[in-house]
Amino acid sequence: MNFLGKKVLVVGAGKSGISAIELLSQEGAQTILYDANEEINKEEISKKLPIDYKGDIILGGLSSELKSELDVVVLSPGVPTDLDYVKELKSAEIPIIGEVELAYNFSKGKIAAITGTNGKTSTTTLVGEIMKTYYKSVFVVGNIGVPYTQMVKNTENDSVTVAEMSSFQLETIETFRPDVSAILNITPDHLNRHHTMEAYIEAKVNITKNQTKEDTCILNYEDSYLRTVSGRIPATILWFSSVRELERGLFLRENHIIYRDDEKECVVCDVNELQIIGKHNYENVMAAVGIAIALKVPMDFIREAVTKFRGVEHRIEYVTTKRGVKYYNDSKGTNPDASIQAIKAMQTKTLLIGGGYDKDSDYDDWIKAFDDKVTYLVLLGQTREKIANAAKRLGVKNIVLVDSLSEAVDFCAEHAGVGETVLLSPCCASWGMFKDYEERGMLFKEYVHALKDE
Repeated sequence: MNFLGKKVLVVGAGKSGISAIELLSQEGAQTILYDANEEINKEEISKKLPIDYKGDIILGGLSSELKSELDVVVLSPGVPTDLDYVKELKSAEIPIIGEVELAYNFSKGKIAAITGTNGKTSTTTLVGEIMKTYYKSVFVVGNIGVPYTQMVKNTENDSVTVAEMSSFQLETIETFRPDVSAILNITPDHLNRHHTMEAYIEAKVNITKNQTKEDTCILNYEDSYLRTVSGRIPATILWFSSVRELERGLFLRENHIIYRDDEKECVVCDVNELQIIGKHNYENVMAAVGIAIALKVPMDFIREAVTKFRGVEHRIEYVTTKRGVKYYNDSKGTNPDASIQAIKAMQTKTLLIGGGYDKDSDYDDWIKAFDDKVTYLVLLGQTREKIANAAKRLGVKNIVLVDSLSEAVDFCAEHAGVGETVLLSPCCASWGMFKDYEERGMLFKEYVHALKDE
């Protein structure tokens, strides 16, 4: 798509929107930045835009006159596609694309795109580390924090772009075609945005829609949703499993990660060599290895990278030990399945800090995963009453409601015994109390480090 001289409305004044404006301005488009939130400070937005930006910034409503003049609309990932004004733009037959589709117009080299309900950031980061051991030009972008549009003009024909893709980003792709895609797992999440599980699954599977048999799709064999949709995925599928051996793919055998291609087998590594814990992390490693194999990285380079990988911040991140109590930060555990994996990874009695913004999740399975491991459930945020009621119904005894994260940390420090663990794994989004899960995790670590050692 050629944007020279085109009038383009960029919707969303966040990081993705600003980055899209910068790219479109470089391409000679007439850009307008729009956000429905009238309370945003225009001056603050202006400071983030290119110095030579000459386009308008519009907050609140869109005039009919402006709508009639638009050639293209670029939606930021955080903007739902079912909003009334977005529907009006669609009905006017104005092309609507997302930030990923915009970036793809300018992307060169190979692309590995990773999605899934959980494990995206860890897997994307690991794939990036593997690629850097073998390829000279590697870009890690997307939902991981760096907009695709920000880095895409730096890509060359010999580059590898590793992109973390959320369901929000995948809703608006049209021609985006990764050389390798991966769907790590699908469990209920973001149903407040997608409304139905079917719509959420479709958004995830969208990552494969333009692939062909020449491309590869990495899938988790133990995910029933993925087995169900696999028949309509056009790419060549490479499965991985943490439960069973596969005729072709990656699997665990006696603590070893094995890659089998037809009749040949290769030991990738012993899981005891890894610096990250938990079965879910072994699955992330297998997915990353599958992507690397599809992109022709030699096994020696893969093995070196996976055994050095220390994980990502805010995902079952060891913080410190205070007075014989270990503290773990799993602020990225924003849904039941992710938090269950964190709880399973703890090896001692655990005081669990949970609660936050309500994404219409069901918490019963999460609570049932406590078994006898969770000694105190400390709850905060919008969901604290909802979770507390569910926990009481399921027989959980020690439930504590607090007003702040600092209060939660102080309570746990006072009640945790030597050899026990304090785990922040909220099972909820951070919105409302914190800017994002990163701020929540950083504050948790600050409060923990501020605790007295004696």
